Amino acid sequence: MLHLRHRRDSTPATTRWRNKFDENLEQWPHLNELVHCYTTDWVKDENKYGHYDSIGAPSFQNQIYEGPDTDIETEMRLASARRTKGEDISEDDVPSTSGRQFMEAADGEHSDIPKHFSQSPLPAYEPAFDWENERSLIFGQRIPETPISHGMKISVKIQSLQFQAGLAEPFYGTICLYNRERREKLSEDFYFHVLLTEMRDAKVTYEPRAVFYLDAPSASVCLLIQLEKHTTEEGGVTPSVYSRKDPVHLTEREKQKLQVWSQIMPYKESFAWTIVSLFDSSVGTASVGPASPSSPLAPSVSGSSSHEGVFETTSKISLDGKLSYSNGNSVVVEVSNLNKVKESYTEESLQDPKRKLHKPVKGVLKLEIEKHKISPADLENVSENGSTTNDSVDPGDRIADSLAGKYPSNGCDDPQGSNGKEVSGNGSNQHGNSDSYADDFHAFDFRTTTRNEPFLQLFHCLYVYPLTVSLGRKRNLFIRVELREDDADIRRQPLEAVYPRDPSLDASFQKWGHTQVAAGARVACYHDEIKLSLPAMWTPTHHLLFTLFHVDLQTKLEAPKPVVIGYAALPLSSHAQLRSEINLPIMRELVPHYLQDAGRERLDYLEDGKNVFRLRLRLCSSLYPINERIRDFFLEYDRHTLRTSPPWGSELLEAINSLKNVDSTALLQFLHPILNMLLHLIGNGGETLQVAAFRAMVNIVTRVQQESVDDAERNHFLVNYVDCAFDDFGGRQPPVYPGLSTVWGSLARSKAKGYRVGPVYDDVLAMAWFFLELIVKSMALEKTRLFYHSLPIGEDIPPMQLKDGVFRCIMQLYDCLLTEVHERCKKGLSLAKRLNSSLAFFCYDLLSIIEPRQVFELVSLYLDKFSGVCQSVLHECKLTFLQIICDHDLFVEMPGRDPSDRNYLSSVLIQELFVTWDHEDLSLRAKAARILVVLLCKHEFDVRYQKPEDKLYIAQLYFPLIGQILDEMPVFYNLNSVEKREVSIVILQIVRTLDDASLVKAWQQSIARTRLFFKLMEECLLLFEHKKPSDGMLLGSSSRNPVGEAPASPKYSDRLSPAINNYLSEASRQEVRPQGTPDSGYLWQRVNSQLSSPSQPYSLREALAQAQSSRIGASAQALRESLHPLLRQKLELWEENLSAAVSLQVLEVAEKFSTMAASHSITTDYGKLDCITAVFTGFLSRNQPLAFWKAFFPVFNNVFDLHGATLMARENDRFLKQVTFHVLRLAVFRNENIRKRAVVGLQILVRCSFHYFMQTARLRVMLIITLSELMSDVQVTQMRSDGSLEESGEARRLRKSLEEMKDETESACLLKECGLQESALVAIPEKVTENRWSWSEVKYLSDSSLLALDASLEHALLGPVMTMDRYATAESFYKLAMAFAPVPDLHIMWLLHLCDAHQEMQSWAEAAQCAVAVAGVVMQALVARNDGVWSKDHVASLRKICPMVSSEITSEASAAEVEGYGASKLTVDSAVKYLQLANKLFSQAELFHFCASILELVIPVYKSRRAYGQLAKCHTLLTTIYESILEQESSPIPFTDATYYRVGFYGDRFGKLDKKEYIYREPRDVRLGDIMEKLSHIYESRMDGNHTLHIIPDSRQVKAEELQPGVCYLQITAVDAVMEDEDLGSRRERIFSLSTGSVRARVFDRFLFDTPFTKNGKTQGGLEDQWKRRTVLQTEGSFPALVNRLVVIKSESLEFSPVENAIGMIETRTAALRNELEEPRSSEGDQLPRLQSLQRILQGSVAVQVNSGVLSVCTAFLSGEPATRLRSQELQQLIAALLEFMAVCKRAIRVHFRLIGEEDQDFHTQLVNGFQSLTAELSHYIPAILSEL
Repeated sequence: MLHLRHRRDSTPATTRWRNKFDENLEQWPHLNELVHCYTTDWVKDENKYGHYDSIGAPSFQNQIYEGPDTDIETEMRLASARRTKGEDISEDDVPSTSGRQFMEAADGEHSDIPKHFSQSPLPAYEPAFDWENERSLIFGQRIPETPISHGMKISVKIQSLQFQAGLAEPFYGTICLYNRERREKLSEDFYFHVLLTEMRDAKVTYEPRAVFYLDAPSASVCLLIQLEKHTTEEGGVTPSVYSRKDPVHLTEREKQKLQVWSQIMPYKESFAWTIVSLFDSSVGTASVGPASPSSPLAPSVSGSSSHEGVFETTSKISLDGKLSYSNGNSVVVEVSNLNKVKESYTEESLQDPKRKLHKPVKGVLKLEIEKHKISPADLENVSENGSTTNDSVDPGDRIADSLAGKYPSNGCDDPQGSNGKEVSGNGSNQHGNSDSYADDFHAFDFRTTTRNEPFLQLFHCLYVYPLTVSLGRKRNLFIRVELREDDADIRRQPLEAVYPRDPSLDASFQKWGHTQVAAGARVACYHDEIKLSLPAMWTPTHHLLFTLFHVDLQTKLEAPKPVVIGYAALPLSSHAQLRSEINLPIMRELVPHYLQDAGRERLDYLEDGKNVFRLRLRLCSSLYPINERIRDFFLEYDRHTLRTSPPWGSELLEAINSLKNVDSTALLQFLHPILNMLLHLIGNGGETLQVAAFRAMVNIVTRVQQESVDDAERNHFLVNYVDCAFDDFGGRQPPVYPGLSTVWGSLARSKAKGYRVGPVYDDVLAMAWFFLELIVKSMALEKTRLFYHSLPIGEDIPPMQLKDGVFRCIMQLYDCLLTEVHERCKKGLSLAKRLNSSLAFFCYDLLSIIEPRQVFELVSLYLDKFSGVCQSVLHECKLTFLQIICDHDLFVEMPGRDPSDRNYLSSVLIQELFVTWDHEDLSLRAKAARILVVLLCKHEFDVRYQKPEDKLYIAQLYFPLIGQILDEMPVFYNLNSVEKREVSIVILQIVRTLDDASLVKAWQQSIARTRLFFKLMEECLLLFEHKKPSDGMLLGSSSRNPVGEAPASPKYSDRLSPAINNYLSEASRQEVRPQGTPDSGYLWQRVNSQLSSPSQPYSLREALAQAQSSRIGASAQALRESLHPLLRQKLELWEENLSAAVSLQVLEVAEKFSTMAASHSITTDYGKLDCITAVFTGFLSRNQPLAFWKAFFPVFNNVFDLHGATLMARENDRFLKQVTFHVLRLAVFRNENIRKRAVVGLQILVRCSFHYFMQTARLRVMLIITLSELMSDVQVTQMRSDGSLEESGEARRLRKSLEEMKDETESACLLKECGLQESALVAIPEKVTENRWSWSEVKYLSDSSLLALDASLEHALLGPVMTMDRYATAESFYKLAMAFAPVPDLHIMWLLHLCDAHQEMQSWAEAAQCAVAVAGVVMQALVARNDGVWSKDHVASLRKICPMVSSEITSEASAAEVEGYGASKLTVDSAVKYLQLANKLFSQAELFHFCASILELVIPVYKSRRAYGQLAKCHTLLTTIYESILEQESSPIPFTDATYYRVGFYGDRFGKLDKKEYIYREPRDVRLGDIMEKLSHIYESRMDGNHTLHIIPDSRQVKAEELQPGVCYLQITAVDAVMEDEDLGSRRERIFSLSTGSVRARVFDRFLFDTPFTKNGKTQGGLEDQWKRRTVLQTEGSFPALVNRLVVIKSESLEFSPVENAIGMIETRTAALRNELEEPRSSEGDQLPRLQSLQRILQGSVAVQVNSGVLSVCTAFLSGEPATRLRSQELQQLIAALLEFMAVCKRAIRVHFRLIGEEDQDFHTQLVNGFQSLTAELSHYIPAILSEL
């Protein structure tokens, strides 16, 4: 809980004050307090700022989202196979595919842990969860005090000193930091000496380094180095040898003299000086971070005028052979411009530009200067005065394989010395070669005493600088300095107070110190610094005594002895704090009591008592305040404590009150002890003193907060005091908190009662955090001390129960403060919000210390004050309060308010957050949602809660939230999408880790509630749906932002948590650093320095992003584009993982639900199972990753196993249809894994069909419906390179899938591949007795689907030629209609398309047939349902018109009752509508006899409805129809409704048509030439360059082998329709008018054409050679059909010999005449048409000029040779035919005579003449003719 942290001690051991003089500090309580304050260990509460260990960041796998035409999976597999093992790609570059090891790894041990389908969606939603960062966003968040580092430390080490003349005597020197501009020393001196080589041992002794501290680099800071040597012997070797121009070496004798002299003469003189500039002016105030690359310290040292140094970077091997410093920052400087001291010089003269330069010394001083990072490890040690310690991190902080004991101790005799401590590494190297050695000399930094910072160390010393002594005559003077206690006894020894000079001597304090000798000078100048340790308290008699000596500089008989010249004395108490120069007179003699005025007269002074001795002092003390008021306070405090003052303590009160007026520097420096003393008074003073001390404390604290530089909410000096320094008097006194809370509480209560309490009250509120934290710390210390000894190690300290009185006091105080928050909030003061956070942190801290249930009382007090939905400001405070409290480390483990309850805080939190989601302030809703997500993330990633039972416990804590949402769903629906996502993620996370038993509770209350739960699941799917980037993600700042306000951070992703947007904008600001640059990454900085100033973007990318985000509504797409590719890759990886995890999570829930529904342990609508169906539809209709499909089908199988009957039932038609559709859609996918699973999905559906319907008819309908819908969705064709179309991959894959579905052999493998049992299809569900699976049915099902697929495909391929080739178009529509026949709706749809196509082509009869077919479908469905007015007979009569009206539709019509499809549309009215359409079209085609039959079907409907008006119309229509029929029949020109042509196709470019023959039905006005032109036009466009089109002109049989290969042939022949009862073997010529004898349906399916030919090879011959071939063609179906052409399925031919031809020709004529004569006419009025036709036939038969006819037959067959060739039977037949012909002609002429009028008399005469001459001609051949006629 509380840990001792060793005080980070930054005072060098050399400076630290130790009670050398063994004074008893008890007599000065304030000193005791001060020493205690500076020396005790700090007590720090490790948990105050929260402590959080998270498990490693999750790694994500790429989720593969396939489209129908992608196969990313295979591509990735191939790509990873290509990537050889050698080129390991660094972790950062490639999104990891390792996947996090979830519970699966542990499956072995915990078999009861449910296995999840996927990772939790939470890590993917919040992939960059950073607890520190989330915390820092809380208003008023406390930040742990990071020590402020004052810049840098620099270590200097002397390496060597060489002179041109050679080194013959020892040299000494000092180094200090010096500010050239301000001409002041910044640090104390470091002494070094350069010994002669001979004097050293063979082993080099370790030279200490000097460590200096710097605030910031500045050009004026430099190292001042002064060299000194033993004073020159008179007449000896002068120092000028070192500065001669010409190279001279010391002779051996000179060397010897020098060495001997240096041993005799102990006193030194100054020799040379130099200044080493550390920072070039160009650096200015460069960063204190890693220095700019080119200079470890400064770009170059040549910046200073006096200087030609050379820098070379070295990595010097240190003595023990290790690399000495890891930072390559150490630089060796060779200083060659050593300025020789010619005469006495002063520091001022160093800088004097007018002075000519001192003569340079020919020598080089080598220094090693190293700049140290003040590393994180040091920062721990850096105290406020910014210097870094030499004794470092305590072993607890680091593994203590420390260097302890390697270095001799510093001779510290104080317990916190650095003896056993590990010396800190500089961060990069924790152990081993550390960069701070125990022997280092840490120079005391003089600025420590002037900074506005609290003193943290004990230092108490005085620096004495003798400056000049001016005496009348030249002497060799030096001065001895000593500290004396009193002036009573002259012989008494001085105090041992002077710090030793010699760094190598580990010497104790000395009694005196010496300055240099100023040789032969009237005005002696000194540059020495003498450092003394002071006693804790000094009396007026403590004084400094200076003794002046003269020494002879030559050897006589013995070594020279110094002679005293005079003395000077300086009392401490009057002068110690002076900073200015002090001038003293010099006394000749010392007499006792020389300090006292009384003794002065007796003294004899040199130089007439003038003040000839000039010196300067510098007091550095953290014990002795220079400020008078502070001293007063300390004094009164002592008197009060020791009870020496009168008891009422008014002086103390005055002293306390006057603290207000202390200046801020002094106040700050003694801040800690003053606060400690005031707290002491508050803790155990009387009431008056308590109040005064409290007010003074408030005043001081407020001043510190206001006057210090840093403007943080919590001033860091104060934070440091509370967190570290305050230790409640180390337990020597009772704790402070009861007193503090009492005095503050009473103040608050007086305010509440309305008394005037002055401005102090507001200050207390502003600084409330400080006092609250003090109270808490005090409690914590008490608790630790209570249990410290009694507890075994390693056990947690139990919480402390506060005493009732104290707790009541704290409650009252808390209440008053809450009231303040409440009231001030309404005024909108920021103070209120800060106070609110402080109160929250107060509770937060107390939770760790006292009994939580006591804290809960405070919390509930808070919530009572802020209950329900408050004003926005108050509500925001409440959220902040909850946010802070719930961030407590032990939040999960908190108890309830009553022992029986669960976690009180979590229940409060859930309640309040839910209320907030209903708040009208949108920002609060967002905040509430955010709080929840952050908390869940915190738990999810917390190392402590990784066990399943912990996760379960956490889920159960939050589970009530789901209940609340379900109770008030509108609250959820009113959130905007971002908040909805936040809440959904939380819901999924809770549901994921809940056990089934708890989850069931959500589903047990009511059907509606269960349904709502799944509505939430659907929302999740919707909100986290994976959209491909192309889906136009224009979001940016959503439209809800008012125009004026750009989004807070650019919005990169819509689906991930809002925190990600900040993360990405930060990341893109920093750009991804290239790996492998040095740790400073300076290459990067350097490149950038030219590009950017801090206000400009760091990179083009960021600039783009900024530009994007500044435009309101900027698209997220553009922002994403602006991201670094690595970041964009990360973002996409996260998004796809999130979508995948959400889908899989919902799938998991659905599966659980289905299992539980099977056992009926939950309440839901068992009739429809709408929860399952809705979620499944949601899954299937969205883009899902491969991983999902792999998990989905086994679940799909189980669900259909358990609930097949319900899911396949009629109520769920819509669901079934959607499932079928989506499964088919997946069957088109290119990815094999998905496609195969879709096939299995289809098989599962088929299996259910068998089990629950015994047949697959319904499924077939479903499949065909969905197939038709899919065809419009999927691209069935694709362009070839030449522009024509071909079948697309999708269509091929769909065909493949449908074929695989019926493949019995592969089935087992397929199932296994998809993770199902091999027997999955034939397994028998519970309630079904036998296995009904039948492969043959499946085959039929698959085939009918394939048929539909082919038809659709063919139709699509026709796309480009649709407009040209109307025949093919009509055919494709027809095929579609037939393929979709099982679904009446689709069947009808395609038939109507076909009908429209025919109407465009004006093929009225075909269009009418389509209308009839449609009406037929409707009528059949109605007859099957028995709800029409028709019966089976009516359907049969319709079938006569249109044979396609088939009978098999009946069973299917009922099966096709699918939502949106089916018999609902099939009504009597629609049948009538189509019948009337057919009627209209037939009458346009003039096929009136069909119209009559159709109307007869319509009439029963009107009769049943008694629609007499309609009946009247019908009968009128019938009248006109019958009249038209009469008209047709009586027309002399026989009526033809169409012409027919046979077309044969030969050639491979015709594709499917090749070698087929078709009969075309064309309008009656189309002649042979027209159709030839039309067809050649259509097919010429199909030919490519290698093919030509030929038309075969005759109608002979085509032999394929005789055709040329590159040519396509069309053969077109006119044909005649054959009547049903016609004798095709008759040899008569066919005259169509003969058949119009009766009104009969003109339905033809046979056609014939005659081809004349000769057997002798000539093409044409006489009648006697002319044979005739009659070809009869049978079509598939009959005309008029639904299409314009029908394929020929059978072709027969007969041959007639020439004589049969002749007989046939004559018989034809005879029959025509006879027909004309015998035809009954209705009335006599019809004579005219009869006359005309009679005239026409007679004229062609008997007119004389016609000699080709009968006569030519006679000449051909009855004359001469042919007659002998004829068989007698043939001859008889020919003669009989001729005779009959003549007889009929005779009769006809007679009838003609009866009919004619006047005008036709001539014509009749001609006929008679013709007949007679014909008879005469014939009698030549047939003599019997005369007797016959």
